[in-house]
Amino acid sequence: MIAFITGTILDKTPNSLIVEVQGIGYQIFIPLSTFYRLPEVKESAALHIHTHVREDALQLYGFLSLLEKDLFLLLLGISGVGPKVALGILSGMEPTELVQALRDGNVDRLRAIPGVGPKTAGRLVLELREKVNSLSLAGLQTAASPSTERDRVKEDALSALVNLGYSRNEAKRVIDQIAEEEADESDSVEGLIKKALKKLARVSS
Repeated sequence: MIAFITGTILDKTPNSLIVEVQGIGYQIFIPLSTFYRLPEVKESAALHIHTHVREDALQLYGFLSLLEKDLFLLLLGISGVGPKVALGILSGMEPTELVQALRDGNVDRLRAIPGVGPKTAGRLVLELREKVNSLSLAGLQTAASPSTERDRVKEDALSALVNLGYSRNEAKRVIDQIAEEEADESDSVEGLIKKALKKLARVSS
C-alpha cells in the first residue's frame, strides 16, 4: 500500500495531479486545500497518500498535510460518504475550520458545503465531534500555511489569482512586491487582489 509519494509534478488540476516517480506517472486525486498549496508544474512535491482499493480500481488520494489525510479517513468512516464526497468536504472548508465546525456541532456551516445535505451534516457532527479532538493541528503550520492574519489575506489573494489563470510564481511575486511596497496591514483580500491585477495587467501589456 502506498502511503507517501515524492516526485515531480507533470500536470495538475484543482482535483487531481500527475506525479512522476522514477519514470512512472501516478494520478493522485486531491482536495482544493492541497491544490492551493502545491508547487508549480515541473517542481517537486511530497504528499501523504491514501490508497483506496475497489474491485474495479485502485485510486490514490493525496494530501500535503497529515491533518487533511486524517480528516479524509475519518470522513470515509461515515455512512454515505465515499472518497468523492470526502474530497468535496475538504475542498469546501479549510481543514482547521472543518475541525472547529465539527467540535462546535455547527451543522449549518457544514450544510453550506456543496453536496452536504442536512442528514449528512448531522451524521458528521454526531460521529466525528469527539473523534476530531484527537487530531493534531500542528501539521498545517508550515511555510506554505499562513500563521498571521496578514499571511492569510495574502494566501487567499494568491489562491484567487491562481484560479483566474495566473501562475502561482508570478502571482506570488506580485503579492510579495505589494506587501514590501505598502505597509498597510488593513488590506482586505479583495483590495489586495485588485492591486495585484493592476500590476499583472501592466506586466502583460
